[in-house]
Amino acid sequence: MLNWAKQQVANVAGTREPIYGPSAIRSVAKQAETTPYTEIAKEDLRWTALDSTSVETQTFYINADSGHMGMVQLIYSNVAGIRTTCQFNTKVFFPDKKTPILWSSDDISNFGFDEGKHSCQGDNIAVTLSEDGASYTIKSAVNEKSLVNLSFSKVAPGFQAGKDGKSYFGTDPQQPWGSMRHAFWPRCNVEGSIITKDGDIDFKGRGFFAHCLQGMKPHHAAAKWNFVNFQSPQCSAVMMEYTTPPSYGSTVVNVGGIVRDGEIVTAGASSSVEHTETKNDPETDWTPPSGVRFLWSGTNKEGKVVKASLEGSLGERLDRVDVMAEVPGFIKQIVGGVAGTKPYIYQYALPTELQLEIDGIKSTQKGTLFFEATFISS
Repeated sequence: MLNWAKQQVANVAGTREPIYGPSAIRSVAKQAETTPYTEIAKEDLRWTALDSTSVETQTFYINADSGHMGMVQLIYSNVAGIRTTCQFNTKVFFPDKKTPILWSSDDISNFGFDEGKHSCQGDNIAVTLSEDGASYTIKSAVNEKSLVNLSFSKVAPGFQAGKDGKSYFGTDPQQPWGSMRHAFWPRCNVEGSIITKDGDIDFKGRGFFAHCLQGMKPHHAAAKWNFVNFQSPQCSAVMMEYTTPPSYGSTVVNVGGIVRDGEIVTAGASSSVEHTETKNDPETDWTPPSGVRFLWSGTNKEGKVVKASLEGSLGERLDRVDVMAEVPGFIKQIVGGVAGTKPYIYQYALPTELQLEIDGIKSTQKGTLFFEATFISS
């Protein structure tokens, strides 16, 4: 009871949590020992919309045939059960890597969900899941710099690790005080465009969709993140990894999977990320990676061993995002003034190769990597 009380104080005040140790997190990897992953259905894509401190996101990543890359994102937040807000973000990277990155972030007025909480809408925006649960449409006119009209249609099954995709936080397993969940559509067909002040950008191409729930203060759940999105003509390999703060034993949780030719090759919680080379950033005091190694391992539906790897130099970063400077005010409210909390996101994109091995048969998949390394607290 004392630990629960301390955690509630930390939630409201924004302070660091006490050291509970690794036993206070039940990683989704435990579920994945017996159920590596579950294919998700329409009902798994409901917005949770917790009535306590939380951040829930739907993010749509795009690799356009034109060479443009981008993402659109809804962020729904609740601050201590007192105030809820919703933000819509749009980001576009241009293939020449010289045109300034397009970034817009806007509050959504009159935000709400449909009866089933599968879709949502607000003034000048709607994100709608189709009746069959196989596609999303995203339409937004909330910012004249980025008028969005996109559709995402899954072309391979979506998945979550384990049975429910969740890791649970708390010293009493029967009454967890927080959670983290990820659900993915690793491979989608994308149609539509984003209209900018300089013209219409055709975003026909491939996409990846992620639904994430952080059922507690984000900086209490994770101190670091790694996000991997590899897309090739036949294959998609994705990974989301976070490391908890020392309060939960600096525990690493990784959820990842590979799809090829419309089927899940393997998925679960046994992937890994390694920063093989790092370089200090004197402006932030973080040491972002300059070289990486990503490993996937598991079995396919026939029980055959699957291994995959992607490694090498990252080259020049696309962007460095000062989260506290660029994200909406509600994140500042949630994170508060916690000492040592200075979130930055380092973003990279490059052509590369995935080495895939299924039951001893090796293949090389040539594609494009989008990678994010996020540092929140030490």
